[in-house]
Amino acid sequence: MRPWLLAETNYTHTKEHQYDVAVLPLGATEPHNLHLPYGTDLFEATIIGERVCQAAHQRGANVVLLPTIPYGTETNLREMPLAMNLNPATLHAVIRDLTQSLIESGVRKVLLLNSHGGNDFKPLLREMYGDSPAHLFLCNWYQAVSDCYDQIFTHPDDHAGEMETSFALAYFPNLVLRRPSGELAADDGAVNSTRFAAVNNGWVSITRPWHLLTNNGGSGNPHEATADKGERLMEVLVERLAGFLVELSASDLDDEFPF
Repeated sequence: MRPWLLAETNYTHTKEHQYDVAVLPLGATEPHNLHLPYGTDLFEATIIGERVCQAAHQRGANVVLLPTIPYGTETNLREMPLAMNLNPATLHAVIRDLTQSLIESGVRKVLLLNSHGGNDFKPLLREMYGDSPAHLFLCNWYQAVSDCYDQIFTHPDDHAGEMETSFALAYFPNLVLRRPSGELAADDGAVNSTRFAAVNNGWVSITRPWHLLTNNGGSGNPHEATADKGERLMEVLVERLAGFLVELSASDLDDEFPF
């Protein structure tokens, strides 16, 4: 039994040990170009959560990792087969219910560890700040490495590109599809422009329909991905997020928390 993983923990342990912090990983089930599995976001959230919580536990944090939610918001991939959608309101309701279970178990510090770019949780955090005794924190892990991204990777990655493919090669390489030649069975992750310059330049935003934006659901060139790059990515995430969980676990819930 690893006591920082709720799925492995038993009641003998939990009735004698009160956790301070819960980490809820959030993934998705959707196409990732031609070469990565539908569960890429699910696997990323789970594996990162396990590594981060293990490191935090070993450094004294009283933390528990909840089972990963495998579905996310997929409304802009609805034209692609088996992109399994939960509307934002549905997903927010699930998080609210799970947070209430944590509150009833005495856990009031919660980290949402998000692995899916289609999930938008800031509005939920704003709502729950006003009506919940729990303190929610949000980490979109792919944004937590933005300041050092160029030190590891060559190409930008929006979806199933170099970063995600490197992670897959490091932690679930058996699920990465290759051609008989050994090359990745992926296109180059090119994206199409809209007819509006304001949208293309980022002055105006839209919900991007991925069947029009991409050829096969990939945005970002994956062909220079390596397992070593995925491992370097994990090193940064573990150091940064485990350190945060250690601090969060030790922090008192006083009137000025989190300041």
